[in-house]
Amino acid sequence: MSRLLSAFQRRVDIYAVASVIIPLFVYLLTLAPSVTFFDSGEFLTAIYSLGSAHSPGYPLFINYAKAFTYLPFGNFAFRVNIATAVSAAVACYGVYLLVFHLLQNEYLTPDEAFSRHFRKITALGAALTFAFSARLWLQSNHDKPYPLISFLAAMIFYLLLLWRDHYRRGDERPFYVYLGAFLCGLGFGAHQTMVLLVPSFAFLIISLDWRVLGRIKEILLAITFGLLGFSVHLHLPVRAVRNPLLNWGDPKTLTQFLWHFLRKGYPTDKPDRDFKLLWAQLNAFNIPFEFTAVGMVLLLVGITFFFRKRRDEILAYLLGLLVFLLVIVGYFNALPDLIFLTEEFFTPLYLLSAVFVGLGMFIVLKTVLGVIPLQRLAQLPVKVSALLAVAALPVTVCALNYVENDQHENYIAYDYATNSLRTLPQGTALFTWGDSGAFPLWYLQGVEKMREDVDLLHSPHLVFDWYLDSFPLVFNNSRLRTLPLQNIAPDDILRLAIDEQIERRPVYIDFSTRYSIGLSNYTIQQAGICYRLGKLSGAMFLPPEQSVWSLYAIRGVDGEMFFRDLDTGKAILIYATSHMEAGDMLLRLGRIAEGVRELRLAEQISPELRGQVAGILNGYNVR
Repeated sequence: MSRLLSAFQRRVDIYAVASVIIPLFVYLLTLAPSVTFFDSGEFLTAIYSLGSAHSPGYPLFINYAKAFTYLPFGNFAFRVNIATAVSAAVACYGVYLLVFHLLQNEYLTPDEAFSRHFRKITALGAALTFAFSARLWLQSNHDKPYPLISFLAAMIFYLLLLWRDHYRRGDERPFYVYLGAFLCGLGFGAHQTMVLLVPSFAFLIISLDWRVLGRIKEILLAITFGLLGFSVHLHLPVRAVRNPLLNWGDPKTLTQFLWHFLRKGYPTDKPDRDFKLLWAQLNAFNIPFEFTAVGMVLLLVGITFFFRKRRDEILAYLLGLLVFLLVIVGYFNALPDLIFLTEEFFTPLYLLSAVFVGLGMFIVLKTVLGVIPLQRLAQLPVKVSALLAVAALPVTVCALNYVENDQHENYIAYDYATNSLRTLPQGTALFTWGDSGAFPLWYLQGVEKMREDVDLLHSPHLVFDWYLDSFPLVFNNSRLRTLPLQNIAPDDILRLAIDEQIERRPVYIDFSTRYSIGLSNYTIQQAGICYRLGKLSGAMFLPPEQSVWSLYAIRGVDGEMFFRDLDTGKAILIYATSHMEAGDMLLRLGRIAEGVRELRLAEQISPELRGQVAGILNGYNVR
């Protein structure tokens, strides 16, 4: 048995295995059990139907995650969340691989076995520090493409380091570059931020020998392999021909494919930037927040002490940072309330940052061990102390971020969507506004087949012909087909669509729609977190439909779950605000007891509303 164990240890790097298994174990403990907010429901629907998600389509992520949906346990969303957890875990292995490679010629002591052992421990410490950083952890526990692109970026960086090593020895192996080019093209199918890393990859090649620029044949071969990887985008037109359940942009033609890939459907208006906004945009990349102040110091130590030995690798990292900031902060220039979206783009840079944090760990460890006599270094207490020192940072980062990222009881989005659907009359047209208000409903209806009689109409998309095409029974003979929709305000288009549907069936709007546009031409009746619209005749506001509240599931809303991202917090506030609105209307109708009960529920769900609740009660002279 001991012989087998010894052979296993020689063949298998247990530290490398730990760099994957430990993060994966923690990610599975904190994994979201179902659909979440933001893009989750949309991604899940696209993966289910092998369709196209929002621009640029994400074909690699969709096909990668699809394989996990055949797991024999859990619901569909949970299986896809596992796919993201796995991609995040192997991204941590990418950190381990890079750190260990960059330290390959470094020694703590003259004893090679001792030094190799601690190079692996340091690499594992860096991998786990990255694993438990706030950004990667948040992306690991529900469906996100950013861990996948981070893993690919690490592999490309590693392949180029191998190429450089062989090139220095006169043993040229261009297939490393070709494979890296293929992965780079493939990475575009996970997210387009891969293009921001291309200058760093090119620098790693050119900085070793600028004469490679004259090798036209090899450059053309690298481009060919890059295009071969990029061909994963053929998924979009091929599947669009089959009209999948989610077919964003309908990219079956070259024109629509380019419209989709180049993100032409997004607004281009940029805010006027002052210093405060600029600082907020720059702060989207925040090393101390992700790795603590100690991690920031270790990063600087690693860059400083290894600059001579690893100058090109460090400059490639800094070049990547510069390009990311110039494009994401300088060009995208995000609106103040959308900066949180750009924070996700920096995940590959955090991976590379963790690598240099690992180099800093090694320098500190080497400095400390350097003052200990050689004969004592082999003793167990010294080894254990060194191990604990390396583990201190990842354990601290994990402790700081665990509660914030624990989503294993996060049913907020699932319940919010089911509450909206289950209370609607048969054959309703429900108009939604925000992505988080729409996408979980898409998932429930398209994947879990809930309330397929309801038409879920996403108001911001009514300006696109491809979207109208996806509802032939609703819009084939619609007046919207005869109008220049690009020249009409979205509010007016929505009112036109409502007017057409209100003649023939129940029409509801969600909370976001209610407070995003003016609806003075309709009667409005609140029904929980949705509102029924009718033709205006008499009073604009009807008494709220109170019976729907008893049908609601609101797990986690009362504080059982600590996790709160932006839209999870908004959903909880919507529940509270809806109760407050209902209470106000009931007090106005003289139904005092019912009104007070609703107001108390509002402040129980969101204590920050107590001031508004008190103001309403005082306005009606109710104590």
